[in-house]
Amino acid sequence: MVRGRPVGQRPPRGCSSASTVGRVKPFLIYTALRLGLFVVTYAVLGGLWFLVFGERGVLLLPFLAAVLISAFLSLKLLAPQRERFAAVVQARAERASRKFEERKAREDVD
Repeated sequence: MVRGRPVGQRPPRGCSSASTVGRVKPFLIYTALRLGLFVVTYAVLGGLWFLVFGERGVLLLPFLAAVLISAFLSLKLLAPQRERFAAVVQARAERASRKFEERKAREDVD
């Protein structure tokens, strides 16, 4: 038995954890890459700030600069990941719209 069902039996349609992971994966990859890009940018800018101003400097300005710079860099560097994520979202929206139209058509028949 695997999670309450016999081995080899598929889960009910729409309940597959593998399909959920497949839809969420581009989001997780894009988010992790954006976060990593921000952390690296902040580390570089914070290090430069520390070298120039020493301990007396406030790290708020490097933080704000890192937010802006990493946002700009993510637009340029992470375009393929963003496109994959957008395709998943678009496909999901089209499926939801199609199901809605099917239900609407069934109601009209009744």
